[in-house]
Amino acid sequence: MSTNPLVPKDWVGKLSRLSISTKSKLRGQHKGSHRSARFGTALDFSDFREYSPGDDVRQIDWNVYARTDKYFIKRFLDEQEMRVHILLDSTKSMGEKLKWTFSKQLAVSLGILVLQRDDRLSFSAVTDEKSPPFRRKGATYRKAFTQTISDLKEPNMTQSFSNNTISFLPKDSTVLFIITDCLESLESWEKLLQKLPRFAGDIRILQVITTDELAPSYTGDVQLQDVETSNLLNVSMSSRVIEKYERERKFHQTGLELLCSKFGVRLLQVNANDGISHVLFHQLLRANWVQ
Repeated sequence: MSTNPLVPKDWVGKLSRLSISTKSKLRGQHKGSHRSARFGTALDFSDFREYSPGDDVRQIDWNVYARTDKYFIKRFLDEQEMRVHILLDSTKSMGEKLKWTFSKQLAVSLGILVLQRDDRLSFSAVTDEKSPPFRRKGATYRKAFTQTISDLKEPNMTQSFSNNTISFLPKDSTVLFIITDCLESLESWEKLLQKLPRFAGDIRILQVITTDELAPSYTGDVQLQDVETSNLLNVSMSSRVIEKYERERKFHQTGLELLCSKFGVRLLQVNANDGISHVLFHQLLRANWVQ
């Protein structure tokens, strides 16, 4: 088990004023902290409506009848739980120490936001060996979830993330968070993105990058290794090589953004070098992913 804390001890307190924000239809019949758009029989009173044939007579307010000599029924807001699934990319490209630690911090933070609101959380990491997902509800499971993320093995998946994602997803999520670096081909992402809407009404990709990926600082003759395939490449770093890399990176990013827009998926690029506090309390708030 991990001995180093993944997040500070006071992190839960800092997150207590935040919650997941979504306009997606809430699912399930269990009570949570989120109000659905429809009316039901929860305890929170909404308003009155004049009685119509077929209405439940038990909802008639006799005090209002005594004052107005008309039949009115009470309406209540139906409270339903939010079901959030967090999916973590565990392919080798996620294995850079800063990126992996930051990605786990993101998963922990999002999970705490769900559990502390009494909503239902599920989590899975896409790995070569499929294991049962974490599924819990309620603030009492915050520590257990944090430990689950802390105990994750280093990313070593040899198969494609996008080709294996679907088998790790539940089919009844309100919100689906995918934490990944999005480094696989645009063709692979297109095939995945067109399938995702059947699994959740609100799909969000947190694209984790680092400053070195945005602007490589290598100089001179270097030997680069593809962490996914272990292939080696000798490169003489020059301004022309850097410019080509930048063009390819921008082409991939623009294509990814267009695909996400096409399939109704929300994409947010976050830099691990900025730190978890900046991303949670600035970027996610500005993007209205949390409130």
